[in-house]
Amino acid sequence: MPRLSVGLPIYNSQTYLAETFEALLGQNFTDFELIVSDNASTDSTADICQQYAKQDSRIRYFRQPRNIGLAPNHNYTVDQARGELFKWAAGDDLYARDLLGACVDALDKYPEVVLAHSYTAMIDGTGTVFRAEEYPLSTSSPRAPERFRSTLFDDGGDDDGGIMRTAVLRRIARKDSYHHADRTIISELALQGPFYQVPDWLYFRRDHPERAERANPSMRSRCANMDPRRADKRRNPAVRLYGEYIWAYLRSIHQAPISAADKRECYRYLWDWAASRARSRHPGQAQEAGDVRASINVDELVAGRKGSMS
Repeated sequence: MPRLSVGLPIYNSQTYLAETFEALLGQNFTDFELIVSDNASTDSTADICQQYAKQDSRIRYFRQPRNIGLAPNHNYTVDQARGELFKWAAGDDLYARDLLGACVDALDKYPEVVLAHSYTAMIDGTGTVFRAEEYPLSTSSPRAPERFRSTLFDDGGDDDGGIMRTAVLRRIARKDSYHHADRTIISELALQGPFYQVPDWLYFRRDHPERAERANPSMRSRCANMDPRRADKRRNPAVRLYGEYIWAYLRSIHQAPISAADKRECYRYLWDWAASRARSRHPGQAQEAGDVRASINVDELVAGRKGSMS
């Protein structure tokens, strides 16, 4: 059995998919399986996947018979995972060849840590870094209420792309499709244990017009992209999409393996957060890391890039 399972849920990803395959398959850490779930793509995504699957036995390629939505497609890769560790990847992002190994090493060194990732650098369509941010959240705190508070009030980080302990991920709620469902899963993970951030820019998140959050600007369209059933306004009115969002936080606190006192503190933070959201949008605390962009050479760090070392 592989030590790590990497889930790659994709849909119409032909533009950048080959680069992503090269970056993942070229990792220095090799004890992983790559679970590709093609959400009934209509472009050449399937051909690209089948080509790479023939070349590398670590790839397990699945194709959904219809578009089941982004959230069920993500969950499908978790269901197929055989490794004790799990990571979600995206078909348009890039990964430094040391990313998987550094995160696995951190999880081995710190058994209390439930998720390990690195700093995020934003890249454009060509792979050029245009923003590099230091990780601003307090998810490494030994106190669950502080970790939870930070996931509510502080912006930044891409923790849903970190390497997680599979047993912990399967213990919490599955990825859902209500408003901001991607945020609640991180808060629930933070209640399970601390995170670890490798202090380096090893994850490169690509920003382009087709990216899901940019292609779906409204709350309704984002939820429908997560699950097509959310497009039905009668079955899924806006009040339900918002209500499930808040309820997910309440449920995660109630089910968290923490003391009653810590739960009360988390409930207070949730109340303060909800009240602040009702008054005005919280500005967040993500900070740009000055001129660090100039020191990040994606071509040297990522396997398969021009000029990179194999």
